[in-house]
Amino acid sequence: MSTLEIRDLHVTVDEADGGTKEILRGVDLTIASGEVHAIMGPNGSGKSTLAYSIAGHPKYTVTGGSVTLDGADVLEMSVDERARAGLFLAMQYPVEVPGVTVSNFLRTAKTAIDGEAPKLRTWVKDVKQAMDGLRMDPSFAERNVNEHFSGGEKKRHEILQMELLKPKFAVLDETDSGLDVDALKIVSEGVNRALAGGQNPGVLLITHYTRILRYIKPDFVHVFVDGRVAEQGGPELADSLEETGYDRFLAKA
Repeated sequence: MSTLEIRDLHVTVDEADGGTKEILRGVDLTIASGEVHAIMGPNGSGKSTLAYSIAGHPKYTVTGGSVTLDGADVLEMSVDERARAGLFLAMQYPVEVPGVTVSNFLRTAKTAIDGEAPKLRTWVKDVKQAMDGLRMDPSFAERNVNEHFSGGEKKRHEILQMELLKPKFAVLDETDSGLDVDALKIVSEGVNRALAGGQNPGVLLITHYTRILRYIKPDFVHVFVDGRVAEQGGPELADSLEETGYDRFLAKA
């Protein structure tokens, strides 16, 4: 059992005029292994800032609070150290990596995280099984990372990484954006397979909409407004948001 704890987290971002703007204004959140936490909120509320701050994006400056993984100070870790400690980020807008094939990227990442290269026969079998589950053509492995990928292919590739790298905690930043119904189901099935596997990761699922929560059932739902958690509850809170929206929270912000 592992625990990711976020305590009173404050984060700023540099602005074009040379000033800074506070985005996160005291976030408290605790995620344990096997739990699915949905973060929901309107545009500009700081959801993606939370994701990138956990991952260590240099654009964001932590000005207060703490993030710990099993007691270890995440904020003192470099980005690669965070990955080796068990943190994974599925990006909202995955970047292209020309000249690097998916197969090379995946095996290099697995080797870096585990500290040793996976046994080739087992690795090939695991990759094929994960790709089959995500309904990805075998030729996909020889394409360059995210180069000329459709939106759905990029999101499937993110979940493929999650299944193969087996993190302790996965932050999924709007993994449902740009997906049609069929792709949404396939991606959700991949997340659910990871949850049902032996690694038993904790998942922080960031989304605007409840549709992905029909397929990935959250244990907790947090409403994120103006850089902080405005309300939290169980899955029924997502149903309430579907009916009423965020107006009542925005009025208090």
